[in-house]
Amino acid sequence: MSNDYLSGLFSLDGTTALVTGGATGIGRAIAEALARAGASVVLVARREAELDKAVAELRGLGCRAARVSADLADRDTLKRAADEAAAVFGEPDILVNNAAVNLRPPLGELGEDVWDATMAVNLDAPFLLGQRFGPGMAERGFGRILHISSQQAFRAFVSSGAYGVSKAGLTALARSQAEAWSPHGVTCNTLVPGFVLTELNRRLQEDPERIAQLAAATTIGRNGLPEDFAGAAVFLASRAAGYITGQTLFVDGGMAAH
Repeated sequence: MSNDYLSGLFSLDGTTALVTGGATGIGRAIAEALARAGASVVLVARREAELDKAVAELRGLGCRAARVSADLADRDTLKRAADEAAAVFGEPDILVNNAAVNLRPPLGELGEDVWDATMAVNLDAPFLLGQRFGPGMAERGFGRILHISSQQAFRAFVSSGAYGVSKAGLTALARSQAEAWSPHGVTCNTLVPGFVLTELNRRLQEDPERIAQLAAATTIGRNGLPEDFAGAAVFLASRAAGYITGQTLFVDGGMAAH
């Protein structure tokens, strides 16, 4: 009886998920969590070798998984990739916007090229994918949109620059999407990591002292791992979270509260 109850709350059987940046890091962990909860998952990212490896691993776990290689900074390519992804298992019920670029020169040295590249991937792509899939979710009466934001969306440190601005935009985008589509069964929320040991922030990981300082800035006492996001992602993607929308959930070991 308890298993049936939990399955009714959290199972993603019969759903389809699209995860950008799903080949590595937080995106890879979320993709696996959604897939193991029952969703058919399409990974969208640039690097084909990493995509192939991720898909092979997911299929090895008995999951339904596929991939589309695309540069999300190019709008025409992004639109084609969205159509390709939807053709694999059907229009997605779950959209996870995780892909990001982490270009953070000092603000006085931040040129228009860095600004444009950052906004294209970190903010424009989530908006465009939402425009592509959100209305369909609303028409079908069910959908989940999940953005992966950053501490830099709320406070400036380690040269937040354009990166922090783009991530702050995601939290506002989630609220706007919630306003538009939540009356039709589509929830739109944001996860905020702390410092997570991934390829995206490899530069910072080369400084052991800084890594230790970041761990000390949490209340748990360690830096994050990609798998720390599995439960939160499955919860927000599930029917159990149907009354939670327009919200920001910090998955950061207490960093924001410390």
